[in-house]
Amino acid sequence: MQSMTVCFTETEPQSEQFFEAHLPEQRVGFCDDLSEVPNEIECLSIFIGSRINDEVLNDRPHLKFIATRSTGVDHIDLDSCRKHGVTVSFVPSYGENTVAEHTFALLLAISRKIRHALTMKRGGTFSFESLRGFELKDKTIGIIGAGRIGLHVIRIAKAFGMSVLAHDVNRADLLAEVLGFEYISFDELLRRSDIISLHAPLTAATVHLLNRDTLAKCRRGVIIINTARGALIDTDALLEAMACGLPCVATDVGGNAEVVTEGGSGFLVPNEDADALAARIVTLLQDRQRAQRMGQEGRRLVESKFTVRHMIERLTFLYRGLLRDRGLLPSSDSTHAGWEALPAGGEDHQICGVKG
Repeated sequence: MQSMTVCFTETEPQSEQFFEAHLPEQRVGFCDDLSEVPNEIECLSIFIGSRINDEVLNDRPHLKFIATRSTGVDHIDLDSCRKHGVTVSFVPSYGENTVAEHTFALLLAISRKIRHALTMKRGGTFSFESLRGFELKDKTIGIIGAGRIGLHVIRIAKAFGMSVLAHDVNRADLLAEVLGFEYISFDELLRRSDIISLHAPLTAATVHLLNRDTLAKCRRGVIIINTARGALIDTDALLEAMACGLPCVATDVGGNAEVVTEGGSGFLVPNEDADALAARIVTLLQDRQRAQRMGQEGRRLVESKFTVRHMIERLTFLYRGLLRDRGLLPSSDSTHAGWEALPAGGEDHQICGVKG
């Protein structure tokens, strides 16, 4: 086989050792990002952080082949590659088990309130009531995108005893019958699902799939899991929904603007940096938790005040009965006769306020 110049981006030391060992006849190089890739490169292996566009291809006229080590290809301008005669390959089954299992790791963290339990322990407080979660059994999960990853999620969901709904442009009715799930329309899935899990590719048709209009169709209390692409959800609409009571969103995707191409035209989808998005969501959740704590504290104070006052009034009644039995109070004495008025706060220093 003729030796080629092969360059890899976004690699880890362990991966680099693997590639070098399995490509001994090729001239292999590794770069942190595309800006370091030499112009004479012939073969390029990338991951989802490397954006391939016309500029990248124009600067590398010898490039013949791009292999992305991912399932999604939304980071590659396929029309530009076609124009430059560059072949593109991807990995259809990349991470299908890993992502599906991670989806349920996020869902279980929500249903079992794992993060809340960790923060509660650090805060020095503990309450079984506040850690009471919910079972996944008999809950309805809606899978948007029933491809390889989506089907793995469906298998796991069925093992938990969940009812499964799915929406996909390509139906596999035989698999639906075998695995025991139902294909339905997108709007119906939003209305019926307790949990929505996103596994759709990012295309021009799926950008902001969940937006103000579609989120408004979801049932109250829905939980959203996104392990696909960040731009599938309109961030501003999501934060508005969370401020209005959407209980939980779990996502491990973010990053800078997503590049989506359709019909040869590329456009940018504004998508906040992952850290900035996380900071906004954390702030919103902290504000909500603070408000909840204030409400809970207020209720506890009211309940505590009622309990103490009730106890004081009860002890006062018993103490008066004891004094009457000993002849220290007339038997006709009414509830408050001969006593200092019990203050509204129920302070205990008034219990023995006998006039003598």
